[in-house]
Amino acid sequence: RLGFSVARGRFSTMQGAGLSSWVPVPEECDFTIHNLPYGVFSTEGCAPRCGVAIGEMVLDLAAVAALLGDVPGLDASCFAAPALNRFMAHPHSVWRGTRSRLTELLRESGSPDLREDVELKARALVPLSAVAMLLPAEIGDYTDFYSSRAHAYNCGCMLRTPETALQPNWLHMPVGYHGRSSSVFVSGTNVVRPSGQLALPPVGEKRGCEHGACRMMDYELEMAFFVGGPRTAPGETISMQEADERIFGMVLMNDWSARDIQTWEMVPLGPFGSKNFATSISPWVVPLLALEPFRCSPVDAQAQTDPAPLEYLRDPDYATSAFDIRLEASIHAPGMPKPEIVTRTNHMNLYWNVRQQLVHHAVTGCVMRPGDLLGSGTISGEAPDSLGCLLEASWKGTREVALGESGEKRTFLLDGDTVRITGRCVGDNGVTLGFGEVSGKVLPARAPRA
Repeated sequence: RLGFSVARGRFSTMQGAGLSSWVPVPEECDFTIHNLPYGVFSTEGCAPRCGVAIGEMVLDLAAVAALLGDVPGLDASCFAAPALNRFMAHPHSVWRGTRSRLTELLRESGSPDLREDVELKARALVPLSAVAMLLPAEIGDYTDFYSSRAHAYNCGCMLRTPETALQPNWLHMPVGYHGRSSSVFVSGTNVVRPSGQLALPPVGEKRGCEHGACRMMDYELEMAFFVGGPRTAPGETISMQEADERIFGMVLMNDWSARDIQTWEMVPLGPFGSKNFATSISPWVVPLLALEPFRCSPVDAQAQTDPAPLEYLRDPDYATSAFDIRLEASIHAPGMPKPEIVTRTNHMNLYWNVRQQLVHHAVTGCVMRPGDLLGSGTISGEAPDSLGCLLEASWKGTREVALGESGEKRTFLLDGDTVRITGRCVGDNGVTLGFGEVSGKVLPARAPRA
């Protein structure tokens, strides 16, 4: 049986350009047979369950559980659950075996077990247009990092000087903070403009605040990954060599931000209310195994040498630790005929990679559970159109950002604006895959309670 190589950065002939599916896959479709992302969906009158996207269809994994019985170590009943956590809790070898079996069932000239079973095929393949997508997992904990050097530098310049833009610790560890899993929403969920404390202009040496609706609402183009494998024990760490086998897959993320609330509250403990009201993610989790053909060098460096990380954070494969994922963010304002792209960036613009984020998170012995979500932080590049948020693009509101040729301009998001983030991988060998999208519309702030 053909399968995936365990070695980093390699993939078997199963991932070659000649692989195709008997399920129709339209040109430019994100959900090719090279992808096979996992998600949780529901249909009218039926309970939520787990599925895999292929073309314009969802393969109901609960319906084909019997066909997955030969995957060693897999409890296929997990796919009838309304979340992927039970499947995520399996070891990496089970993820790999399940992916191999699904590819065999869906590829042209592969196993006939599904393709030639007319009744099962009609029951198990559900049109994407007929499903409602849910959060892919029950997210126990959510952490957001700050791993793009360009983003950290730009934000530091706004607050300090170019010479002191990066804090002394930034080049030594992936800086992060704990977010709110209760406010992680699936794509398509509208986001209410938050209200909170806003700083007043200083009067002499004193500075006060007022309560009001956020005036500087922003998007943050990010990616995130789900932790997988068995729950770690208190005090247990994860090594760099183990990290890939504990990363289940990746999603797109928009970590909505209230910049004016953030400015007032963030000293000394960092973001709080400015980040806890909404984080949106795409519904389809692209397996790390699917992304192996797109490994590449980070933009910042072939190696981390100035300074070198501490031993536990050194990644011997740092030179191929990023992924060539083309990321775009667009804004669609009311009255505009179509969305206009405002950010074009790439996952390779991260200085700290996903392995390092996970290893550092666990270095203190923090318990890591299947379904925990770790965000990358805003992904920005050096080019003006690669800035991953309006805070940078408008330089804290001092310049307007044109929304294409629409005539609309923004410094920050207005009520009614819809933000859409997409991600796509395109290989030289014809292998392509995408993440779908994460989108959300800004709704007006709610009136304060009396």
